[in-house]
Amino acid sequence: MKAIIQRVTCAKVTVGDELVSSIGRGLCVLVGISSDDNASDVEWMARKLLNLRLFENPSNGKRWSESVVDLQLEMLCVSQFTLYHRLKGNRPDFSRAMQGPEAQQLYESLLQRMRNEYATERILDGRFGAMMQVHVVNDGPVTLEIESPVPSEYERQKLQRACERNAKSDKSVGRKVTDGGAEDTSGKVSKESESSS
Repeated sequence: MKAIIQRVTCAKVTVGDELVSSIGRGLCVLVGISSDDNASDVEWMARKLLNLRLFENPSNGKRWSESVVDLQLEMLCVSQFTLYHRLKGNRPDFSRAMQGPEAQQLYESLLQRMRNEYATERILDGRFGAMMQVHVVNDGPVTLEIESPVPSEYERQKLQRACERNAKSDKSVGRKVTDGGAEDTSGKVSKESESSS
């Protein structure tokens, strides 16, 4: 997962003549989701975006010491699949970007995580999949690019083994539903169905 972060005095998203979202001082964040991203990338990105120290302390003027959370500022997020591009000659190819519904689900889970950890009314967004116009007044200018870390080969293998174990345990349970409730393959009624009856 990748983000282009701009410190702003104000920002807004429009679709045609419609104003979708607008913020005052805070961050405008373009979010790209790759085909390899998952819930751990969402967790990493949410934590980083909420804790990046891009603002100065108003009491002592110390720069790069305060986050949006520290100063109770706003954040405007905009989905941006073009962040995961590669050029084929002069033409961009977006095959590394996650497609449609899966990308939207991860993007919305990122927003929800930040809203849960900070404040619902201070995390705004554009309109997923729409042709948007993003209007930004960059403060500084300050612009950063961050990307969630790629898991090591060891971490990938560990995750794969965990998935395989879960798949095997699901098959070994082999539950089926009957008129009398849930039964396993041996025909014994489960404790859950006995207690609920």
